[in-house]
Amino acid sequence: MDVEENFTRVLQEFSEGKVQSEDLIPFIYDELHVLAKIQRRKFSSAETLNTTALVHEAYIKMVDHSHQNWETRSHFYSVAAKAMRCILVDHAKMHKAKKRGGDEKPVPLKEQLIRDNKQANEVIDLDDALSRLEKLSQRQSKVIELRFFCGFTIEETASILSLSPATVKRDWNMARSWLYKEIQKS
Repeated sequence: MDVEENFTRVLQEFSEGKVQSEDLIPFIYDELHVLAKIQRRKFSSAETLNTTALVHEAYIKMVDHSHQNWETRSHFYSVAAKAMRCILVDHAKMHKAKKRGGDEKPVPLKEQLIRDNKQANEVIDLDDALSRLEKLSQRQSKVIELRFFCGFTIEETASILSLSPATVKRDWNMARSWLYKEIQKS
């Protein structure tokens, strides 16, 4: 059994309740670590969570739902992308609240994720636009999440979503153009 099949098997066993969340750690930690590194690079101009803290936040967010049914690697990556997106948005909102005088932290973290207000606004604007895009085209929204939040290539995204690379490239270009226009409006 290859690594991908083993990974999928463990995800299915977790969904069926045969594996406990702590048993998932060896299988998904490296995957989440790679995704967290990508996020750190995207926000390298900002003071960010260290990679380990971001992995832990994403892991907690992902396994905290007893109803979680991960049937494939594709679904796992979609959930991971959504979790990291939510973490970034939550921290951007926390940063903005702090700028307005709010000093209450809903979740204590080792480091502040976003240093400047401009970047916080950009993350929140992107999240709002992605939410609108998701209502219009879930597939294009998934392509953006996997490419932007997980850092996957066109080919990797195509494999995860079981689409052709040409379709992913077309969706990527259309969604980016749409998002750019939406963000410019706000």
